[in-house]
Amino acid sequence: MSGAGRSTAAHALEDLGWYVVDNLPPNMVDELCRQVEEAGVRRLAVVLDVRWATMFEQLPSMFAAVRERGLRPEVLFLDAADEVIVRRQSSARRPHPLQGAGRLADGIATERRLLADLRATADVVIDTSRANPHQTASRVAHVFAAERADELRVLVLSFGFKNGLPTDADLVVDVRFLPNPHWVPELRPQTGLEQPVRDYVLAQEGIEEFIDQVHGLVLLMEPGYLREGKHHLTIGVGCTGGKHRSTAVATELGRRLRTADLLVEVMHRDLGLE
Repeated sequence: MSGAGRSTAAHALEDLGWYVVDNLPPNMVDELCRQVEEAGVRRLAVVLDVRWATMFEQLPSMFAAVRERGLRPEVLFLDAADEVIVRRQSSARRPHPLQGAGRLADGIATERRLLADLRATADVVIDTSRANPHQTASRVAHVFAAERADELRVLVLSFGFKNGLPTDADLVVDVRFLPNPHWVPELRPQTGLEQPVRDYVLAQEGIEEFIDQVHGLVLLMEPGYLREGKHHLTIGVGCTGGKHRSTAVATELGRRLRTADLLVEVMHRDLGLE
């Protein structure tokens, strides 16, 4: 989506050593792949946007041609809430590419409709609504920095339900069944990254079994995900505000998943928000 962070993602991939081509018509991707293969380029990222929406019907044949070359294409779709896109586009003082003589909201609605099928079939969806550029770049790096193609890359994302569900989560677990440290005066100003809060949360009845169950579920899902060609799993861990319980549990879950030799990153979407 326009305003969802394509430039940030492209720069993150360049920093990882990818060869990035921006704003390429889809019908030129196959020829580009041929040329970069001959040049010895192993990692190519092509940024497509809605300016070439009239050619998006060519995407299935484009992917088929790329696969015939023995390459493994993946689709990363960057999304953001409409109100966030409006704010970003207005701040940048740039018109939406599909706005025409209408309102910005009309252009966004048209774009969302045109890209609906692509989003639904994407290998990875990253919602940047509550992310700053550094956080977006970090998530892109986590997904595409791995050398091995046969491993599952897991993002454990803490969040607060009061700020909305993470729309890019594949699995969401709710830890609001735990007592809230917010109501403990000495713990309220701290976060789940600090030891007193972690000790309080992880000492609660049932939490050990809960984390064990989620850990086991991920390990159960891993071979199936890989068989289906899905290499990215985002787990949302939610509490009320995203400051105490979810942060502590997400950190501990990430630690345990790493012991299973998974590539794991832990991020805290709403930490620090009131």
